[in-house]
Amino acid sequence: MATSSYPPETAPEQERYLLSSINDWSILNGLAVRPSTDLIPVDADRSRSLAITAPVTLFPSLFPRACFSEARAIQQAYNELYAAIARDREWLKEIVERLIEVDDFIAKLWNVHCEVEKEGYVQDLSLGIFRSDYMIHKDPEVQDAKPTIKQVEFNTIASSFGGLSTKVSQLHSYLNSTTAYPPSSKEHISSASLPENRSTDSLTRGLAIAHSAYGTSKSSLELPLCILFIVTIPESNIFDQLALSTSLQTTYGIPTFRLPYSLILDHTSISSDGKRVLIYSPPHLANTVYEVSLIYFRAGYSPSHYPSSSSWQARLQLERSAAIKCPSILTHLAGSKKVQQELATPGSPHLTNLLSRTSSADMIERIRNTFTAIYPLDSTPEGKHAITLATDMKTSENYVLKPQREGGGNNIYGSNIPAFLANLGDDQQKWRAHILMELIKPPTLRNTIFRNGELQSGEVIGELGVYGVCLWRNGHGEAGGKKVDDGKGGGVLENWEAGFLLRTKGSESVEGGVAAGFGAVDSPCLV
Repeated sequence: MATSSYPPETAPEQERYLLSSINDWSILNGLAVRPSTDLIPVDADRSRSLAITAPVTLFPSLFPRACFSEARAIQQAYNELYAAIARDREWLKEIVERLIEVDDFIAKLWNVHCEVEKEGYVQDLSLGIFRSDYMIHKDPEVQDAKPTIKQVEFNTIASSFGGLSTKVSQLHSYLNSTTAYPPSSKEHISSASLPENRSTDSLTRGLAIAHSAYGTSKSSLELPLCILFIVTIPESNIFDQLALSTSLQTTYGIPTFRLPYSLILDHTSISSDGKRVLIYSPPHLANTVYEVSLIYFRAGYSPSHYPSSSSWQARLQLERSAAIKCPSILTHLAGSKKVQQELATPGSPHLTNLLSRTSSADMIERIRNTFTAIYPLDSTPEGKHAITLATDMKTSENYVLKPQREGGGNNIYGSNIPAFLANLGDDQQKWRAHILMELIKPPTLRNTIFRNGELQSGEVIGELGVYGVCLWRNGHGEAGGKKVDDGKGGGVLENWEAGFLLRTKGSESVEGGVAAGFGAVDSPCLV
């Protein structure tokens, strides 16, 4: 896939013009982030009004066309798989109960579900905005092996960069259409090799459809409806989120508000009429209240978002409300690494069991082909085998140790694994809080990353994320704590692949999260 002539060489004047074009286009079109306090001290930006170009690659990175097509083709089946997991409370309960004793965060999330289940869910619809992340893999044991995709993880909460991924694809297409790239770039870059990316439009449409599915106001006061984005403050990746919320308002006319997680209890309440309508009181609109149709979580995925008992009370308040959640607490839990491990452990029957009775049954083997070996660290035969692999300095080089966490910076790689496990001591509960995953070793490419005004050139590797939107009915039919047969049952109502994201990092970097301080947003140049 890599070629010695790519990316094309740029003379000093050409490079200066290219950087100027990237900066100007990015700020003009919102391909931007808030600068970190390491770059711009708080005293120099007290109003948080400054923005800089998001970390980007100068050129689109080469990516196998067949792998790109396959990743997009199977996304609807992946959507249906995780909707099925979220609906299958008993199976998910079996998985989660193995983690409750070893992972306090998972235990508290599950407790929120149990509290709501005891009272009874009043909202039967769930929205998933998913992202399945892959790396290219070539079997080193097979001569002339074709590249394939192997799944890194499946994200069910706060799947970010759907707003910026469209823009970086547009940026690279714009640069190709002008004189910003040297003439030699035409050997690889063309309109045919740069796929259109409509992730912003597709994700926004999903949020709007869920809002519509909520129906009319359930309040006796017939309140106006709104969508609520639950966010962190400060948020460096705010422009990615604004791309979606602004489109909801300008394209669909849906009032959309950003609410910091820490202020949920201050500005929301639940109606006392049994319908559990979620009421939002915007602090900037005195004497004005809205009924929340949809809660979109861009926060709440990390233990750091729950510093106190009131933080958990806030999550419970949202979950027990009548608003549609994206994601629901069960969908959030479905995205845990333990679920991924249960699906991907060699010989596991769960994938077949979950998908065999769905419209995606014919995609089972294609999904299975994206799995790399993942093991538990427990007393099962698979777990004992994994412990042997993880504690050996030589064999551990081929693995990554993952906790049940979203966001970058949480994983332990290769030869660092034995020492990390040794520091856990003999506490088997702590060991069981992790999974061991076979390390994917993608082929290296060359590119240049532009981050915080500086250029970093060299060998890079890429990670392709494919977005999916899925709206489903859980079919539990509960209201007011009682089982209700509404005759509708459970099942998928809307399901589509929703665009893509390419993130690129230096080949020496073990993490790839752009917002976490690693890597850059990129777009594929198909070959």
